[in-house]
Amino acid sequence: MVKNFVEELKWRGMVQDIMPGTEEALMKKPGVGYIGFDPTAPSLTVGNLVALMLLKHFQNCGHKPIVVMGGATGMIGDPSGKAEERKLLSLEKIHDNLTKQKAQFLKFLDFEEGPHQAEIVNNYDWFKNTSLLDFLRDVGKHLTINYMIAKDSVKSRLETGLSFTEFSYQLLQGYDFFHLFQEKNCILQMGGSDQWGNITAGTELIRRMAGGEAFAITTPLLTKSDGTKFGKSEQGNIWLDPELTSPYQFYQFWINTPDIEAGKYLRYFTLLSQDEILNLENEHEKSPHLRLIQKALAEELTIRVHHVKALETAQKASDLLFGNTSGKESLDFLKTLSQKELLEIFSGVPQFTLSHDLWSSGDEGIRIQDLLAQYTQVFPSKGEAKKMIAGGGLSLNKEKIQEDQYLVKKEDLIQGQYLVVQKGKKNYYLILFA
Repeated sequence: MVKNFVEELKWRGMVQDIMPGTEEALMKKPGVGYIGFDPTAPSLTVGNLVALMLLKHFQNCGHKPIVVMGGATGMIGDPSGKAEERKLLSLEKIHDNLTKQKAQFLKFLDFEEGPHQAEIVNNYDWFKNTSLLDFLRDVGKHLTINYMIAKDSVKSRLETGLSFTEFSYQLLQGYDFFHLFQEKNCILQMGGSDQWGNITAGTELIRRMAGGEAFAITTPLLTKSDGTKFGKSEQGNIWLDPELTSPYQFYQFWINTPDIEAGKYLRYFTLLSQDEILNLENEHEKSPHLRLIQKALAEELTIRVHHVKALETAQKASDLLFGNTSGKESLDFLKTLSQKELLEIFSGVPQFTLSHDLWSSGDEGIRIQDLLAQYTQVFPSKGEAKKMIAGGGLSLNKEKIQEDQYLVKKEDLIQGQYLVVQKGKKNYYLILFA
């Protein structure tokens, strides 16, 4: 028995446009629906999470989701929401991007054999042997120029310029829907609200070419409270690939969600029920400083996109930088980190690189004041360093330095290479010995 998919989306605030009859069709029996993803990058971003969660909710409500990877349409580029034409990618680059993205879909959808088994297809498979003349004769004649120009994705570009290549995109995407309707009994296409024109081009082709009925749902385009695009940080895109955005940075992205946006994201990106979300929001309102909503977001998404161990490392790193863990606990944690993890966690702090030759003279160690004021610029002078130490405001590897004559020894280096210096509560520095 199917659950009401449309009702699920509505209470989550995830419906912008819906074709009449969609809800009724999906309640009669399990249906097949799809979303297309173009391989414009080697990884999906958090901006793709809305589409991924649409497919996830669709499957959870008893339907079969299909991921259409745009091996063919990615060669053209969708003009929707773009002020200028995309740069065309090579076939090799598209194939490489497809391979890398494919693994990310496996983390969100259930591909186990069964009636609701998710499926991944590539539209290059049905376009590669189609000739231009056959496509124009058999498909192109069914949509008029007037119909295609009326679409917002086209109208918005008529003054600034739109190539025939991009103009043809909605015809290609429309044919995707027709092909899946014929071959997979797919009756629903979903996407962002900027896709409405492309999606309805598909329902029109199905009506004209097959005499069939198909449906469409779009979600609102997700923006931040200041009106800027969701999914970017000061450093750029937040990727789902840990090589492009580390699990710690990914976790911090959600932890730093403003309260004004947190409730919306909780509905969009988690599988929590309506009651669970309302209860969480009530608890958050009582103690906003605990950031309960942000932690729920960060925990669920970090586990799903990465894994439990990545979440645990991200949480411990956050406690290290912003919490009240003891010096020994923090030092023990620092020693467990790989070089890559340590550099990722401290990627935003000032770093200094020194030579191991500083110890070559046979001295017992380097005086802490010399290290922080002479060999690095943590302090402008040795006097400033001495004053901070006297006030109990300096830590080395999360352990308080009590004496201004303290000698830093080789044994103090984490993994034989690093020192973590903390000045006051929030100012960190990383010293690397090469």
